[in-house]
Amino acid sequence: MKAIILAAGKGERLKPITETRPKPLIPILCKPLLAWQLDWLGGLGDLIDEIIVVVGEMKDKVVEFLSKTSAVKRVRVREQKEQLGTGDAVLKAVEGLDEDEDVLILYGDVYLDSPEVLYRIAASRENTILGVEVDDPSQYGVLLTREDELVRIVEKPSERYSNLVNAGVYKMRVGDILANKDIPFSPRGELEFTDIVNKIAEKTSVKVVRAVKGSWIDLGLPWHVIEANKMALSKLRGQVVKGIIEQPVYISGDVYIGEESHVKAFTYIEGPVYIGRRVKIGPTARLRPYTVICEGSVIGFSVEVKESVIFENVHANHLSYIGDSIVCEGVNLGAGTITANLRFDEKSVKMSIKGKVVDSGRRKLGSVIGAWVKTGVNVSIMPGVKIGSYSWIYPGAVVKSDVPPKTILKTESKAILDVMKVEDEHRRVQKEVSSSSP
Repeated sequence: MKAIILAAGKGERLKPITETRPKPLIPILCKPLLAWQLDWLGGLGDLIDEIIVVVGEMKDKVVEFLSKTSAVKRVRVREQKEQLGTGDAVLKAVEGLDEDEDVLILYGDVYLDSPEVLYRIAASRENTILGVEVDDPSQYGVLLTREDELVRIVEKPSERYSNLVNAGVYKMRVGDILANKDIPFSPRGELEFTDIVNKIAEKTSVKVVRAVKGSWIDLGLPWHVIEANKMALSKLRGQVVKGIIEQPVYISGDVYIGEESHVKAFTYIEGPVYIGRRVKIGPTARLRPYTVICEGSVIGFSVEVKESVIFENVHANHLSYIGDSIVCEGVNLGAGTITANLRFDEKSVKMSIKGKVVDSGRRKLGSVIGAWVKTGVNVSIMPGVKIGSYSWIYPGAVVKSDVPPKTILKTESKAILDVMKVEDEHRRVQKEVSSSSP
């Protein structure tokens, strides 16, 4: 049996995170989501003889990552040159395969709390789909079932038929996929694999395997990155310290501290917390529960981080607060930069997604700061605000609305687009980082 990972999507709803990295390389505990998926498939042993990864957006970065993995000998890459949807991606992946062969299909934005459910699907003798119960099914494809068989997938229904939704994991016979490939474009202009599955379900049995509620998430929206990392953090057990700890440092709960990391005196760490390689913490820093800090980052003097995901080579050297936020690679936060995470009225925080205001459902949600952003001293960023990659925020600014990429923001009312200056500075910083790397 072949496995197929659909890793070609643009991740438009995840911007600014996906302005500089493809969605499959978003980190979960500092490890790319695609690496997690490859490990799950590797755990299926002889059931999977080859993994086909469909690439598209930022394909070079995905291919480079795959070339460095231990699974590289088992991986074959297929390119989806035009983003024509999941149906088109699957059809490209199964080209040339035997019609009697089965394929295990996995969407590239799916994170599972336990990969055991993949074995149940892979071991099934029938066409199979994974379902999971969620609180709000209106944003997903809802599974209409008769006992344990699929009747139909209804995409983002206005009525609540069921809380059981499509989890983006399938086992299908290649011949059934090809026999039902003649589907129209959807209203959003794509060929949807769910339409192929619906045609298959009309003709033959499609078994529904259920995942445990809360054991699955798709990285469709920015705050899902925080939730996926929280899910992974819940699996931490004990305190693993591979770096250097100065004393006195207070550590409680489940904590992982990676190789060559350095935690300086009077720092307070409340687990679960994950600290990657070559990270510097403190002195007098505070890391609160559900914090993830990735390779090469600096969380310095009197900096507090709470329930946030800090990507690689982020510098917050002093006197900052990062709450319920995502900070992408290469960001430099000036002294006193604050990410506000709670509205005055304490209602759930909303965020602009592709021009529409979307309720996150989270009472506390800070900001999403794109890669290589620089903030001056005493910058305040309001809840739910996104700052595009490569932007600069001048000292003292209060950021109340989203900032486009490659923008210099002096005040809330006056944003100056100066692409050349920002890109020149970015190149200079990259050279410094490269020259200082071991």
